[in-house]
Amino acid sequence: MYPLIEIKTVPIEIEMKVNHAKLEYTRGTADLEISRGEGGLSIKSRPIKLNIDTFEARNSVVPTAIRSQEQYAQKGQQAAYSATATYAQQGQLLLDAKIGQELVTQFAADAQTKNLKMNVGLQFLPSVPPEISWDPGEMHIRYEMDKLNFDWRLNQPEFKFTPGDIELSVTQQPDVIIKYVGGPLYVPPSADPSYEPVDVEA
Repeated sequence: MYPLIEIKTVPIEIEMKVNHAKLEYTRGTADLEISRGEGGLSIKSRPIKLNIDTFEARNSVVPTAIRSQEQYAQKGQQAAYSATATYAQQGQLLLDAKIGQELVTQFAADAQTKNLKMNVGLQFLPSVPPEISWDPGEMHIRYEMDKLNFDWRLNQPEFKFTPGDIELSVTQQPDVIIKYVGGPLYVPPSADPSYEPVDVEA
């Protein structure tokens, strides 16, 4: 007699995928930017400056109204002093005069001599020279060389870490397959076309 049932088991299938840890390194880069600054040459020159002040010289020839008043006042003051001295001198001579001495003639001669000395008429014009001064010349030279500017831009290196990973996936579920491998069962058994009665006498 052979078995009528066949039992088959299907095992579970598991797929495991492992991703290892990774450390990625990115190298740093450097950028260089060069710019040029232009220099130059500059020259500043100032010539000699001559200063001539002719105010006093012009006043000695054609004085201004204020200067004329001052000069006339000084001349009047000098004339008053001179006349006072002359009168004092003549008064002293009159006090010491002797009988028969002609003082009036002497006074007239002295006055004439004084007028001749005062009115000679020789005068150099202008009587005051102009004031002359000067500022020395200057020269400034400035030279600046060209400049090169270097601008470095450094990027730091970068590290990237990827942690490890384990993936588990079930590709096949476990199962039990029961299969009937026998022939059909007839009820009653005599309905089976290949039925053979059982000999119970033997």
